[in-house]
Amino acid sequence: MHFQPHPMQMSLDCIPCFVRQALEAVRFVTDNPALHERVLREVLALAATLDLRQSPPVVGQQIHRRLRELTHQADPYRSAKDRFNRLGMRLLPGLLRKTASAEDPLRMATRLAIAGNVIDLGVNGSLTDTEVRSAIEHVLAGPFCGDVETFRQAISNAGSILYLADNAGEICFDRLLIEQLPTDKVTLAVRGGPVINDATVEDARAAGLHEIIEVVDNGSDAPGTILSDCSPGFRRRYERADLVIAKGQGNFETLNEEPKNIFFLFRVKCPVIALRAKQAPGTDVLMRTTEVAADQEGVSRAPI
Repeated sequence: MHFQPHPMQMSLDCIPCFVRQALEAVRFVTDNPALHERVLREVLALAATLDLRQSPPVVGQQIHRRLRELTHQADPYRSAKDRFNRLGMRLLPGLLRKTASAEDPLRMATRLAIAGNVIDLGVNGSLTDTEVRSAIEHVLAGPFCGDVETFRQAISNAGSILYLADNAGEICFDRLLIEQLPTDKVTLAVRGGPVINDATVEDARAAGLHEIIEVVDNGSDAPGTILSDCSPGFRRRYERADLVIAKGQGNFETLNEEPKNIFFLFRVKCPVIALRAKQAPGTDVLMRTTEVAADQEGVSRAPI
């Protein structure tokens, strides 16, 4: 089975972001200024030779592999991931009640799951619990672009659903949406190894998701879903799924041109993604692959 990648190409604006991210990451795990400098110099050297046709998660994967080697830390963000998982689980009971009592539980769960995408330490390494609580509290007041009715119909029509998680902590909010799905038809996929604060099997278990659906890993340590880098088992599941629900910017960057029935759920957090998604930074987006393709071809469509 051959998978031809169709990733979003990198922008020059991604490069200073990679440098910032690498510095934040190394400062997470060590106070050693010599190591900070070494990581910075290596990332700058890498940036000078980058193939800009690659997607940002391909470069992120290279940077974070090297970071783990230099710091001798298998999972530099582990303590931060644990902290946000604990926060998510503290908030979960109240949010489950909020969803259950909503006029439209699926719409509420979708909005809350997307709001959880604020827990992205690749974008904001100094994110606080207060900022997460605020994002959840004000979720319905924020801008939203998406057609929940089309999403509802796609869920109803699907015989099998593959849910691609994004970050630790955020995965607790994904549970709100997953519990609105026909759970016997849902498989949750997480990263195959640590990268930034992306969710792994350990995080899915922390959110209790292994108790309600099947959880698999994709065999890759990229901060996105690079199909050619994923395990054969994951690729078979992806191919067989009638519907893919993909959380986060990294999954959008790597899968947005795939010929597959995919709904992307994410918060627009950078100007590069804003340009691609045609939505202002801070907007919560529920977007289908066909809509992405239509926008790229210049096809006009009604606002949703």
